[in-house]
Amino acid sequence: MKQVLGFLGFFAVVQGVAGLVHEFAGWRWGLVQRLGFLDGHELYASVALLVLGGSLFAAADSGRSG
Repeated sequence: MKQVLGFLGFFAVVQGVAGLVHEFAGWRWGLVQRLGFLDGHELYASVALLVLGGSLFAAADSGRSG
């Protein structure tokens, strides 16, 4: 379970960073800008993904072993 949470956290952080890079540098990569229902809210979604990724990392670290 720790590995799954760690992977999901990593994926969320990477997508959050990709969305912020897209907003500020104009590079077109990542999933946030490709989702039509997020039109105009990409910056908020990217920040939310960064927060979600940090939360998933914290959850993976605080889990019981065994």
